Amino acid sequence: MLQVFNSLTRKKEQFRPIEQGKVGMYVCGMTVYDYCHVGHARVLVVFDMIARYLRWSGFDVTYVRNITDIDDKIIKRANENGETIEALTGRFIEAMHEDAAVLGVLPPDSEPRATTSLAEIIAMIETLVEKGYAYAADNGDVYYDVSKFEGYGKLSGKRLEDLRAGERVAVGEAKDDPLDFVLWKAAKPGEPSWDSPWGAGRPGWHIECSAMSTHCLGEHFDIHGGGLDLQFPHHENEIAQSEGATGCRFVNYWLHNGFVQINEEKMSKSLGNFFTLREVLKVYAPEVMRYFILASHYRSALNYSDQNLDSACAALVRFYTALRGVEAAGVNSGGDYEARFRRAMDDDFNTAEALAVLFEIANHLNKAKAENNPEQAAQLAGQLKYLGEVLGLLQDDADAFLKGGGGEGGLGDAEIETLIGQRIRAKQEKNWAEADRIRDELQGQGIVLEDGPGGTTWRRG
Repeated sequence: MLQVFNSLTRKKEQFRPIEQGKVGMYVCGMTVYDYCHVGHARVLVVFDMIARYLRWSGFDVTYVRNITDIDDKIIKRANENGETIEALTGRFIEAMHEDAAVLGVLPPDSEPRATTSLAEIIAMIETLVEKGYAYAADNGDVYYDVSKFEGYGKLSGKRLEDLRAGERVAVGEAKDDPLDFVLWKAAKPGEPSWDSPWGAGRPGWHIECSAMSTHCLGEHFDIHGGGLDLQFPHHENEIAQSEGATGCRFVNYWLHNGFVQINEEKMSKSLGNFFTLREVLKVYAPEVMRYFILASHYRSALNYSDQNLDSACAALVRFYTALRGVEAAGVNSGGDYEARFRRAMDDDFNTAEALAVLFEIANHLNKAKAENNPEQAAQLAGQLKYLGEVLGLLQDDADAFLKGGGGEGGLGDAEIETLIGQRIRAKQEKNWAEADRIRDELQGQGIVLEDGPGGTTWRRG
């Protein structure tokens, strides 16, 4: 049975969906004012993996991932660029979709946007005001009164007394308590705004996710996911808003992926130590990035470095080299490999252990090829691709992957094939020095030759 680590209870629990056979999952998506960085890529890949595995396990999954398309950063960036907010967010939503697709991330079932969810957002704020959880301030803002929600801090483990210590109300704010947070921001000159019962304004960030998630999945749903950096205050505030408005439990299982780190420091735009995904993919194949993310458990810190990406690339080369030249057979469900793969994934989506099972299959596949056992090789190749697909891996053509990745200034495929042909002729003429020279020339260009009974194959190193 599937066990998941629930951030709310701080322990692994058996996963029991609210409705048998069905899962509702909401994940906090991107704030679209720039290109996705590697931290965003981890969120996209991790929860894509979880949705894929749940579906493979037989669940009917409704996966919702929102888009924040209005907030302070977006307004600031649009003003800096001298463009409309719609132009800015439209461009980066398209870029995000392109980046996700390149990583093999399947589209969510629903992708609500803040600016198209204003009716639901305003309705939830009205309910919170009516129930006494929120109040309209003199400056036109509407705030959530944290002191009115008894369970505040249950997700993060933080206490109101500790949070309040040393806090002050900022200049220009009209809230009653330093911990109260904004639900509706009164309009400012030059900023976009929408009509509401409290005057023109726009929603606060936290209320967006409460309104969008409950609108798409209902007042009570199974899984809420996101990066660990959102646990407090964003997810804590979501619980307070949603449970205050509905009077029922908001989410059963909270799942948080760990940070991406550089030199033991969290990668983030605010720290200026981030790499955009597009920068990384100029050097590494997209599947290398996906493998790099899945090679570590999703809750652990992920240490970004060229060395770790090189290791991910080497691992994929091993897999695709094993698959090369083998026609994968169809797979019947079951068997020892699948059982062990499932045990690993049922242990809180332990992709590192699941990949270890795939490596074992690849080793046996190489052995079957060496022993000239094509039937067994085809069955093992089919098993490898079948289980790899659950993780969104190993679906490329082996030859295409191994020959891909030629950068600017590198040798093209045709040039490589020409040089290999010249080397073959040199060997036929017993001109070993020339054959070695060509091999060395190719090796200097990062091309690895592999001589076998069927001839010479090559890959980019």
